[in-house]
Amino acid sequence: MVEISPATDADTAAISAILGEIEEHYGGDPAPGDPAQIRAALFGPRPHATVLLARAGGDVLGMASYTYLWPAAGADSSLYLKELFVRATARRRGVARALIDALKGIAAETGCSRVEWTADADNPGALALYEALGVAQLAGKVFYRVSV
Repeated sequence: MVEISPATDADTAAISAILGEIEEHYGGDPAPGDPAQIRAALFGPRPHATVLLARAGGDVLGMASYTYLWPAAGADSSLYLKELFVRATARRRGVARALIDALKGIAAETGCSRVEWTADADNPGALALYEALGVAQLAGKVFYRVSV
């Protein structure tokens, strides 16, 4: 059974390892994430995001990183899923679905009107998951990024 819980500072090493796996998944350097950066971003005085971890038997199987956006529709807020990742050995076992369900619950509890995210067009596994969840792709949005 998969258990979903918020990450704590004690989970920094596990998050670091997963960040390396995410980079490798997307063709980058599989080096673990910098623990100091992780602590500052997640557990510092002004957290940039919240991370949920999926566990089974003490093993971390995956993570979801999210933040809130405002405004969403009118004066509503939305929960924005930045990263959803399940380790290769745990895929196709309901871990991603459990993380999405937890995010939907958190969004409802915190008064958000929706959960939003993007997916890479060349990630068929993710696209198939979202289709299986009954989530429709939205047309009419263009994604931009600028480095600072």
